[in-house]
Amino acid sequence: MFLFFCQSPAARVAALSLLGLAACATPDQPTQPVAIAAACRPPAPFTVQHPAWATNASLYQVNVRQYTPEGTFKAFEKHLPRLQKMGVSVLWLMPVQPIGVAKRKGTLGSQYSVRDYRGVNAEFGSLADLQHLINEAHRLGMHVILDWVANHTSWDSNLSKQHPDWFTKNAQGGFQPPVADWQDVIDLDYTKPGLRQHMTASMAYWVQEVGFDGFRCDVAGLVPTDFWNDTRAALEKIKPVFMLAEWDELHHPPFLKKGEFTPNTHLLEKAFDATYALKLHYLLDSVAQGKRPVAALPGYFAAERRMYPAGVYLMNFTSSHDVNSWDNPEGVRLGANAQALAVLTTLLPGIPLVYSGQEAASTKKLRFFDKDTIQWNGYPLNAFYAALLHLKQHSPALRNGDACAKFNILPAPADCFVFERASGDDKAKTWVAINLGTRPQTLAHPLETVTDAFADVGAPVTDTLVTVSAHGWRVLSTQKP
Repeated sequence: MFLFFCQSPAARVAALSLLGLAACATPDQPTQPVAIAAACRPPAPFTVQHPAWATNASLYQVNVRQYTPEGTFKAFEKHLPRLQKMGVSVLWLMPVQPIGVAKRKGTLGSQYSVRDYRGVNAEFGSLADLQHLINEAHRLGMHVILDWVANHTSWDSNLSKQHPDWFTKNAQGGFQPPVADWQDVIDLDYTKPGLRQHMTASMAYWVQEVGFDGFRCDVAGLVPTDFWNDTRAALEKIKPVFMLAEWDELHHPPFLKKGEFTPNTHLLEKAFDATYALKLHYLLDSVAQGKRPVAALPGYFAAERRMYPAGVYLMNFTSSHDVNSWDNPEGVRLGANAQALAVLTTLLPGIPLVYSGQEAASTKKLRFFDKDTIQWNGYPLNAFYAALLHLKQHSPALRNGDACAKFNILPAPADCFVFERASGDDKAKTWVAINLGTRPQTLAHPLETVTDAFADVGAPVTDTLVTVSAHGWRVLSTQKP
């Protein structure tokens, strides 16, 4: 079976029918997960056992507050069939707990200023509404993870009242923010055994009682790694979970002063399935804006492999809640190269992320502390992301956490980045070329014979040269029985 993926709008729509996307992941025919063989897992000390359902997974971050005019679980649930057909594997819900009132920012406050770890924010609905949403996602073959804020709470949190000794203190003996700019939250103290027990038990509650399948953990590197290691082990006794850490051992967070960043947190060894590819994200922004050359990318991937062995993977993305609100939407930051870089971040080794509104090609910088509904505009990029996510979902060449897989960067003109991914047995291969320049480029590809899935007659393509348009991409895949 040979597939060809390109960038024209007509081709995107044609891809859905020619690839059979409507039929390959319906509720009655869920994608069958494939566990990575033990021989193809990363070596010790990287001993995390990834759930089988994460092998070809992609992530979709859900900003419930801004997703619909209602901003509720019930209103968002209506989008689940669309997202399932789009190829979304794992839904990541931003924090669902009640938000602090004391020192609140904006009218509604930050969802990362948690007041009650085991409560549900009435702004979004009830616990029953949330459980119904999770159950429906499960019925559609998707999994759901919860955004978890373990490092700090709101000033008026239950813990600040019941256990003030579980917090770090300033010179005057009062509560203090973990970072100077985070004035709406106060810092927790993980030297306290009671805090650790409470936090682990609270996370277990959301898995066992509510039905979540794991967590995205906010500023995970600010919390001791041994806490995460112990908590992952406790959660695994309930069911296999997926854990994503907001951290990158290759990237010094701008909110930390010099000397405060620990580059070797070891989060991916025993606790987390993935961390953010933050260094790559900011590098791609710089490349798209002409501040760095495309030639800087191979050096980044070499540094990533020096830090982590093959099969240990990061989360690749062009947008998120933080990036959209504090930097700008991808269409503003990346300009004409936004879609080409979405192709890159989806098909590189690692797990890809799509943020709420990206399939709408939204250029709106969403307010973080107030209501600011996404304008969907008919989902103009829905088919684009569907083609990408389904390719990711079904290709053995694009599996997550496969240390036997191959990733080769190939020679390319100055404004292009070209690579090939292959399964360990070489039966499945995907060749990807993106052109961030202003002129078309003609490139040679190494695959033998492919079928142009977007040609009217589907004739085989035997020419080894393909043209990649300015700010465009080409993706060739081959899969043998």
